[in-house]
Amino acid sequence: MAIRVLEIIFFFYFASHIPITLFIDLQALLPQHVYPQPMRDFVKWYAEEFKDPLMMDPPDWFRSFIFCEALFQLPFFPVAAYAFLKGGCKWIRTPAIVYSAHVATTLVPILSRILFYQFPMEPHPGPQTPQERWLLVSIYVPYLLVPLLLLFTMLLSPTYNSTSNTSAKAKKKKN
Repeated sequence: MAIRVLEIIFFFYFASHIPITLFIDLQALLPQHVYPQPMRDFVKWYAEEFKDPLMMDPPDWFRSFIFCEALFQLPFFPVAAYAFLKGGCKWIRTPAIVYSAHVATTLVPILSRILFYQFPMEPHPGPQTPQERWLLVSIYVPYLLVPLLLLFTMLLSPTYNSTSNTSAKAKKKKN
């Protein structure tokens, strides 16, 4: 029962990530004319409202993360959404481990930048107060926590961990 709840969480995470990547994140890479004005306005509103300098004026290192998201992660999102909606798909284990380790690693510099960097006031002010920083962190942190939960689920759950099934079979053979 608990594993099924996690699979549903993972399904919604991956399914929701498809439009987020296509309509929000990729605006940092693609020419502006690709997106209709309301979508560009939404990202501008978000970046200004939450003082997210990474989306206001994405630095090259952040764009490289979005490039990886577009190239490697985006094709994985529908596959993972399907696997977790179906449930119990052992073949998703290795790709999910690779995905979760990669994403968790990329969130370290993002969160560090938000929490510890002294943003200049101009041209694009970032978060200045602890409250502004923690609000912005709260937007990014699910993209760390869910991948970590996914990683630990793939490594420790008997449903997905084939080594625990193998050792259980070996114990039965000994008896």
